[in-house]
Amino acid sequence: MQSFDAIIVGAGQAGPALAGRLTKAGWSVAFVERKLFGGTCVNTGCTPTKAMVASAHAAHLARRAAEFGVRVADVSIDIAAVIARREAIVAASRNGVEKYLRDNPKVTVFTGTASFVSPKVLRVGEEQLTAKHIFLNVGGRASVPEMPGVHDVPYLTNTSLLALDVLPKHLVIVGGSYIGIEFGQMYRRFGSEVTIIEKSSRLVPREDEDVSASVLSILQGEGITVRLDAECIELAPHAQGVQARANCTEGEPIVTGSHVLLAVGRTPNTQDLGLDRAGIATDKRGYIVVDDQLRTSVEGVYALGDCNGRGAFTHTAYNDYEIVAANILDNDPRRMSDRILCYAMYMDPPLARIGMTEAEVRASGKPALIATRPMTRVGRAVEKGETLGFMKVLVDAENKLLLGASLLGVGCDEAIHCLLDTMYARAPFTTVQRAVHIHPTVAELIPTLLGDLKPLV
Repeated sequence: MQSFDAIIVGAGQAGPALAGRLTKAGWSVAFVERKLFGGTCVNTGCTPTKAMVASAHAAHLARRAAEFGVRVADVSIDIAAVIARREAIVAASRNGVEKYLRDNPKVTVFTGTASFVSPKVLRVGEEQLTAKHIFLNVGGRASVPEMPGVHDVPYLTNTSLLALDVLPKHLVIVGGSYIGIEFGQMYRRFGSEVTIIEKSSRLVPREDEDVSASVLSILQGEGITVRLDAECIELAPHAQGVQARANCTEGEPIVTGSHVLLAVGRTPNTQDLGLDRAGIATDKRGYIVVDDQLRTSVEGVYALGDCNGRGAFTHTAYNDYEIVAANILDNDPRRMSDRILCYAMYMDPPLARIGMTEAEVRASGKPALIATRPMTRVGRAVEKGETLGFMKVLVDAENKLLLGASLLGVGCDEAIHCLLDTMYARAPFTTVQRAVHIHPTVAELIPTLLGDLKPLV
């Protein structure tokens, strides 16, 4: 039995940063990682996909070169070079995380799968580790739904698709939300035929209808086929690869593709932790139940990141670390409930979302103000030749505080932060409206947008 002040399981976004803070405070830390340092973001999520999105954008821009007065003779995709660039970026990040941990003299790194023996004891291979504080940062993985025929075909997930070293001739994607849309547009720009099948009546159904409609228009404009209202989806082997049968209101009932990607959600990596032996409570989906300060049902055990089901983003996982460190080390009672919903979907142009949607504001009954502006009226977007999308912001009519915003357009994933920061400051929207922003930028139109607020009716 080896004893430490803390045990951290999982080298995703929260774990390494927490190890750094704890060791600076003098704690000894056992750090357990079963495979790849850096977690989902570095290895199969943000880093590799956004690197490929950048390559796809370069190809897309090259094909549009004539619009900018630039002549390009031929545009072709060297997928091996795309993958090599991606892997170099991923390796640098992954190796950096591992080196950071192994170089810390107060961190002992263990490689293997951690499993609880009792509430304060974990087994890793032949080793048994114990600590007063245990932090679980084990992440999640792609869900594989029990749809008919799914186990009869060589389906792909976001992880296995990244291991593919060829361009699919026709990529069929089951799931029309963030992962499916990002991969779909990316591979379409690489030259693959792409069909997205979504069971809902619209893409990204958690967003407002005008956002969904705009996303659909952008994807269809690039030649992506979208099948909606797919109440029943069945997969079957085919000589050309895979066949998807979909009971949709429009379109042919059968789609034949070379590859199929399942992009229908995530599930936590908690199945082999032995949580029952520790008495740690989970919900019906396997997520670890935590309170507002990331504490589980067992004293001294915390769950951070995707495995707690309370964020599912890199930035929320990192904020989980900040909350735990503040409470344990700084006597600063930070809470998850202080966090404002914020995320982006990295299609091109990106969708950035904060706070409440228009539908949520309407359902709340709050008297509210709303303003929208098409990106065709944003000078920076016009100059860059990137005028797809629109901006929308919602404000409480009584206290003038921002309620939420949906910005779909070039640079909107950066521009939205001036609204997000104002929400955290609990300052009225006039703070932004009266600010002088730099010209020419996308963000400079946000004060103008706020000047167009009208009652939400």
